Amino acid sequence: MTKRNIGIHVSIAERIDLAVDRAVELGCVGAFQIFTCSPRRWAAKPIKAEQAELFKYKSKHEGFKPVAHMPYMPNLSSPDHQFYSDSVNVLIREIKRCDELGIEGLVVHFGSHMGTSIEEGHKKIISACKKAIEDTGDSEVRILLENSASVKNSVGSKFEQIRVVLDRIGNGERTGVCFDTCHAFASGYDLRDQESAQATIREFDEKVGLTKLFLIHANDSKGKFGEGSDRHDHIGLGNIGSKGFKSLFALKEIRQIPLVLETPIDERRGDKENISFARKLLDG
Repeated sequence: MTKRNIGIHVSIAERIDLAVDRAVELGCVGAFQIFTCSPRRWAAKPIKAEQAELFKYKSKHEGFKPVAHMPYMPNLSSPDHQFYSDSVNVLIREIKRCDELGIEGLVVHFGSHMGTSIEEGHKKIISACKKAIEDTGDSEVRILLENSASVKNSVGSKFEQIRVVLDRIGNGERTGVCFDTCHAFASGYDLRDQESAQATIREFDEKVGLTKLFLIHANDSKGKFGEGSDRHDHIGLGNIGSKGFKSLFALKEIRQIPLVLETPIDERRGDKENISFARKLLDG
């Protein structure tokens, strides 16, 4: 059994602490990901103190360092003043909820500039992260900016864009990167064999820095290489393929980075099967 931290996004249905039980049942090792609330609503019910304590206790007992993901609704690069303000408030709220749960990393999408410009989008998300960090000064939760899939109006699909934003936020202790394999592949970063995976990680190191990488979203891609399609597929069944993931997982430069899957559930595979297959690739 591999000691590499690998998990999947799990449900918080019924009680948030049950997410830990589900992670164990699915075969997660050391890592899993949750939403702290419904991802498709602006509002969030307060986390009950006893559930937060159970979540922390179970996570520690099982050896997990879970991460959280921002809800889908906010857009931290939006030019709309009210929508942007509401989005920043959700970011601040989610950092505080992570603190309640003992979660050290919050995955955050760059968002969409909605037809303005990449530069305007950068200004928005930089300002959002700065305000969130300032308003949660006692927190140690790290904002993990996730590379985008080069869809229309995206502002964080290229490595150089990510570096610009990180540098301008300027707080290395509270920021980092979540590298999504599907999004990278969609944005023109090849991962299909050992040579291309090595080249992509080397370019990431040169333009962003591996010291800023704290999480990998391991997702295969239904979309073709470089076509800007954000459609996740089962590990090894998409266009990155088993060879690509085996090559990526074997790279010593990223061997200590936790892996979290965000793969679909359908008649081909479920969560447990995807984790099991990924671990086989990890073990060689």
